[in-house]
Amino acid sequence: MSGAATIEKRIEAAPVVADSPQDDSQRRDRLLASLTLIAGAGFLFAAPFALQAGRVFFLPVTAAMVIAIALVPLLEGLQNRRVPSGLAALLCVLLFLVVVNVALAAIVVPASEWVTLLPQRLTRIRTNIAPVLDLFQSLQHFLDNLVKRFASGPVGRPSTSAVPPPNSVLALLATSAPSVLIEMFYSLLLVFFFLAGWTRLKRRTITSRTSIAGAVTTARVLRDVVSATSSYLGTITLVNVTLGVIVAGALWLLGMGSPLMWGGLVTILNYIPYLGPIFASLLLLLGGLMSFNDIWTAFTPPAIMIGLHLVEANAVTPFLVGRRVKINPLMILISISFWGWVWGPLGALLAVPLLIIIQRVIAAAGVPDITGFLFEEGMLTHVGDSESG
Repeated sequence: MSGAATIEKRIEAAPVVADSPQDDSQRRDRLLASLTLIAGAGFLFAAPFALQAGRVFFLPVTAAMVIAIALVPLLEGLQNRRVPSGLAALLCVLLFLVVVNVALAAIVVPASEWVTLLPQRLTRIRTNIAPVLDLFQSLQHFLDNLVKRFASGPVGRPSTSAVPPPNSVLALLATSAPSVLIEMFYSLLLVFFFLAGWTRLKRRTITSRTSIAGAVTTARVLRDVVSATSSYLGTITLVNVTLGVIVAGALWLLGMGSPLMWGGLVTILNYIPYLGPIFASLLLLLGGLMSFNDIWTAFTPPAIMIGLHLVEANAVTPFLVGRRVKINPLMILISISFWGWVWGPLGALLAVPLLIIIQRVIAAAGVPDITGFLFEEGMLTHVGDSESG
């Protein structure tokens, strides 16, 4: 009993240490940070499926935002020449429509003719690729015989069922055209109203900040987003159009039909880094097999595309674009994969501009610092001004 009494006296005599206000504040901060992390993780997991399910709404809005941001320098140039905001926005939209219609007219009409000719040129394609098929067939027989020697049973081949192609591509386009036209019209309206109210929107966004530092940061973010996006799209458009013109000229000299269509396809597909040139080369290979009787001549169009793309991707584009916009190649691949999965080919076209916009906003707002939250006190890490400038 004496030992227990001694312990109780020591406990009673021990000083009571109360939690300091700083400890309570730190606990509350970490609690809020934990809730923020949980909410952010839930948003990241749910957002792709929401974007995919709401494609009809989100895709036109996002495309309109990217197009409008790219047209802002032209809008501000017209406004500096005393052109009213509404008229300047209308001129920007009309110019964009003219460029798109010319591009579509140069691509869609010849492409429909090539699709119509494809069944008639199958014999020529089989004749051209017969040596390659014979080589692969001989290799397959060799591998089958080799496997049969070591396997106890025969080598089974998977059964494939032929899927009949659509009877008419034009009929397929006709069934999907109404929804496409509605989305395009909706996007153009959004572009017009965004440009028409850009000056007021920018002024209101900056002046609504409660501090001078906040207003300066907001103005800098808006400037960086517009400058980086329009600079990238303008420069890459110039590069892609030049590449398409050179490819079209080479195909014209080679005697391949519809060189402007092939040049237009190269121009559009080259907006998708890494994957676009591969698809363009495959399409040119198909066109070469449909156009020429000699297999080596048929392989010349994709060889021209690959050679020009190597020069453009390793020398021209890094020199022109790399000085203005620095993007991690890994982030480009992830962005293309994500937006391509969410919205298909149009999402892949918007992947790099959206990546630029998101990077500029995050550079100013800060990114969640998971490691700092777990082992230190910080929650947000801001990117340096050198990267956001």
